[in-house]
Amino acid sequence: MKLLFILFFGIIPTSLIWSDNYHEAQQQAKITHKNILINFSGSDWCIPCIRLRKEIFESAIFQDYAADKLLLVRADFPRQKKNRFSIDQVKRNEALAEQYNPDGKFPYTLLLDENGKILKSWDGYPNITAERFVKEVSTK
Repeated sequence: MKLLFILFFGIIPTSLIWSDNYHEAQQQAKITHKNILINFSGSDWCIPCIRLRKEIFESAIFQDYAADKLLLVRADFPRQKKNRFSIDQVKRNEALAEQYNPDGKFPYTLLLDENGKILKSWDGYPNITAERFVKEVSTK
């Protein structure tokens, strides 16, 4: 029974940790020399954002790749009152949007190097498979 438990839970992909603080992620990137993936999302109202999260970011192939190769940051802009963030978090998200997403695109995803230079961007839902998305991320 114990072996079954280990085998069963060993094959379930673990969820990645998405930071809500770009500056902390950038400091970590400079230490680890990893790229940063920023996703601007409207998690409770933007249908393409929800689809991107479910079909690509929650896929096993993306999670396997990103776990070792990327630092992830989500700048979320929910609209429902129950999902709203603290004032400090809202300010951090707005400052990040001013810097990298001044046009307010959703979803909008950026791949940055450790110094904050944009390597690649995806405007809207990238109408590709998770496998193709990982390939695009990994070739930059």
